Amino acid sequence: MEHTKKFDNEPKEKEFVEKLVKLNRTAKVVKGGRRFSFSALTVVGDKKGRVGFGFGKANDVTEAIRKSTDKAKRNLITVPLKNGTIPHEIQAQYKSSSVLLKPACSGTGIIAGGAVRAVLEAAGATDIMSKSLGSNTSVNVVRATFEACKGLMDAKTVAKNRGKNLNDLWG
Repeated sequence: MEHTKKFDNEPKEKEFVEKLVKLNRTAKVVKGGRRFSFSALTVVGDKKGRVGFGFGKANDVTEAIRKSTDKAKRNLITVPLKNGTIPHEIQAQYKSSSVLLKPACSGTGIIAGGAVRAVLEAAGATDIMSKSLGSNTSVNVVRATFEACKGLMDAKTVAKNRGKNLNDLWG
């Protein structure tokens, strides 16, 4: 007798890349001692331009990470990437954290710090330069990076907003 049924335990290719940006442990002092809780900041992306972030809190690490990944998958945005870089330079701010993103030529790599690097790698950027200005709180830096990514426009969007076609723009 031959088995033709396939088993589901074979690892499937994941749709999203998950990156843990920050895991924070907080302690609440109670009568019996300290009670710990955890907060996790996660970035998920498909390396094809879609990226999202989530922040989750729980009493154990795995639950906090799971919550944050679920939230990240719920608020995905699309980053207009062309040849592994962004179409134009942009600076965005969230509270006191500011992020400057610059396009770079092929072979440069991702020149970015921890939180910004996680977002850009998950989005699928390969060549980009960035500078994080102001506060370096990772949650606010990630949010500032997302503000910058939301503000990016590709050539088709610019042409549509101006009421012209691509040939008129490029001459």
